[in-house]
Amino acid sequence: MRNRFFTACVVALTALVMLAGTQEDEAMALATRLSPRLAQKLEFKQVKKKGTDYFTLQNKGDKVLITANNANSMAVGVNRYLKKYCRTTVSWYADVAIDLPAELPAVDGIETVNARVPQRFFFNYCTFGYTMPFFDWNDWERVIDWMALNGVNMPLAITGQESVWYNVWLSMGMTDEEVRSYFTGPAYLPWHRMANIDAWCGPLPKEWLDGQTKLQQKILARERALNMRPVLPAFAGHVPKKLKDMHPEADIKKLDPWDEFELQYQTYFLNAADPLYAQIQRKFLEEQTRMFGTDHIYGIDLFNEMEAPSYDTGYISKLTNDVYQSLRAVDKQAEWLQMGWFLYYQRDKWTSEVTKSMLTALPQGKMTMLDYFCERMEVWRMRDKFHGQPYIWCYLGQFGGNTVVQGNVKQAGEALEKALVEGGSNLKGIGSTLEAFDVQQFPFEYILDKAWSYNTTDDETIVQVADRHADLPDENVRKAWDIIYNRVLIEHATSFRGTAATGFPKFKKLSGRTGVYFDMNALNEAWQLLLKQKSVRTDAARVDLVWTGRELLGCLFGYEKAQFDSAYVARDTVMMHEKAYFMRSILTDLDMLTAQHPFSSMDKWIEMARDLGESPEVKDYYEMNARRIVTTWGGDLNDYAMRSYSGLIANYQAVRWQLYIDEAFNSVRTGQPLRDNERIEATHQFEESFAHKTGEQFPKYPDVELLSLSRSLASKYATELNDWLKTLK
Repeated sequence: MRNRFFTACVVALTALVMLAGTQEDEAMALATRLSPRLAQKLEFKQVKKKGTDYFTLQNKGDKVLITANNANSMAVGVNRYLKKYCRTTVSWYADVAIDLPAELPAVDGIETVNARVPQRFFFNYCTFGYTMPFFDWNDWERVIDWMALNGVNMPLAITGQESVWYNVWLSMGMTDEEVRSYFTGPAYLPWHRMANIDAWCGPLPKEWLDGQTKLQQKILARERALNMRPVLPAFAGHVPKKLKDMHPEADIKKLDPWDEFELQYQTYFLNAADPLYAQIQRKFLEEQTRMFGTDHIYGIDLFNEMEAPSYDTGYISKLTNDVYQSLRAVDKQAEWLQMGWFLYYQRDKWTSEVTKSMLTALPQGKMTMLDYFCERMEVWRMRDKFHGQPYIWCYLGQFGGNTVVQGNVKQAGEALEKALVEGGSNLKGIGSTLEAFDVQQFPFEYILDKAWSYNTTDDETIVQVADRHADLPDENVRKAWDIIYNRVLIEHATSFRGTAATGFPKFKKLSGRTGVYFDMNALNEAWQLLLKQKSVRTDAARVDLVWTGRELLGCLFGYEKAQFDSAYVARDTVMMHEKAYFMRSILTDLDMLTAQHPFSSMDKWIEMARDLGESPEVKDYYEMNARRIVTTWGGDLNDYAMRSYSGLIANYQAVRWQLYIDEAFNSVRTGQPLRDNERIEATHQFEESFAHKTGEQFPKYPDVELLSLSRSLASKYATELNDWLKTLK
């Protein structure tokens, strides 16, 4: 009976998707959402071709005809037309309009492009906390279109799952208050979903559950209409503490606290061998399918950054098989998608033997591994190509929304090309597991382009990205991007990464990973070339100036800070005043510079959070979540999501630095040693108060022309930049 119900739900939801329109209709609707003028230029035709996704571009009278096997491939064809012929980049932010030439061009001859891999994955659990916790349908609509344009056909789709769990836990005897208090706050749900923390910044409002249910239904309908196969969650063993009280006989173990969170936030794990596990799996999958349908692929992630109860190969093998059997008992077509971060992060525990016991415990083809951080470490090379199970080569590229210049793009591309030759027939896909968005999209679009047979050389890549970003083809922009591609984007992403300006103030050193990671002289060369453009009108060109300028000035701050520290040691108050002036000046100018893009703004971040709330109390609650995750976070993760946001620099980071400066002057004035412990405690008290503010006014700047502003900043700091850069040669 239950399986018949499950099948009926799937059939009904599939029928709804089919009624949404033909593949040509869906592609045309996407083009219209981008620009009605663009849509008038395009025509779509579906022609299925056995064995691979593909698209063809050609002229048909005054139209551009895009022929492809499905709407997803058609969307990639649209993006090819936009990037190659219209020289434009579509932003993943809904508020950024598409830049199109006055006259939409014809294409050259006939171009046919084939997919090199069948699966193209996108998202990370963390993206749903660092970027998208407060996205509404307007935001999501653009992100889904952006994914389709870039060929993504396997997105992680975990929005709204708390509504499913709410119904499951209520059905098992928990109360409304108990369930909502078990959940974390909205921005922290990814880490609740991965069984890292419970209850932090909760309880979750009921209106959140209802709103996210409706949102997920829209998300899934659109993703399926664009020929995507969304990855929904399944039960991975994480249960409320209350369940242990209700079922004392069940094999429920308390997991160690994660990242120094207090005991009240620790999580609990139900062994998959316990009969209760299969019962909960069934309840969850049937309820999820009733609400959201299924595409028969489920994200299940065991012990992400958490210690398993045992690393005995027999235990891991049985656990894996029991989890799979609980899936299959409900959905005979079930496949398991497993993120492979733990195989990198906890590789000392997940040895070759332990990993093999997991991967070989279920049939071939039923577990797809996401090789999560391939630009840093290709786990498939360490773990025997995942013993034949399908896997997806992923580029991470971004931790916590850190707004810095980072990513070993060219090297990652070379590694990916090598993997496509050496990775075996079970290498099935390419993806990005970025933890958050930033204004610069190039690294992620570059990797996703590798999934298609463009056969683009490095030199061609440089020219193409430069020409898409500039108003018109510009040799200065091409030279700048040659430098960025070959000499700047050379280091893989790291966590806690920021510039000196955004780091926590420490005496005589920089905090975390806020130092220099690549050739800053090269970045300055690129910046100076970008400043030679005649005009900056496209969003991508604006992004380039904000992206490079904030990095240079943010790192220059570290040089000025080091000189301030030296002057303090020498008790040279004249030099201290001079360097304190430059430190404050840089922070002010950084705040103004980052204000030139809407998605580098604390105002925007908080506005999105508050807009999602219905009552004043819930709006305040969402704002607290939004503020905390980009500042104090929780546990030992202060500054993990370090960002150069306008408003955050002025009202948060500058205040921390002023406390630092004031204590240094106080020490010189009184002749007493630095009261550094007291200063640090005062700073932490300020940070905590900032997380709970509402109605705060952030600086507002008059309309400025970004190119002129950037040129004036380059002139203003020319001497200091040159002095600093000489020390790095």
